[in-house]
Amino acid sequence: MIPILQVKSKIFDYLFTTKAVGKGTGLGLAIARQIVESTHGGKLSFNSVIGEETEFIIEIPV
Repeated sequence: MIPILQVKSKIFDYLFTTKAVGKGTGLGLAIARQIVESTHGGKLSFNSVIGEETEFIIEIPV
């Protein structure tokens, strides 16, 4: 199991995944962040409570 602080610091990294080897690509959040930030000039962030919930926040300027 990966320590939660390590996950939080790498969650948007390209190819990072918490799944077993061969399961998942680790591209989803990295690509989502790239689209939000590079294409739209916005920000993608998150708030997480261990064992309860994770909330993703997408901010896009209008």
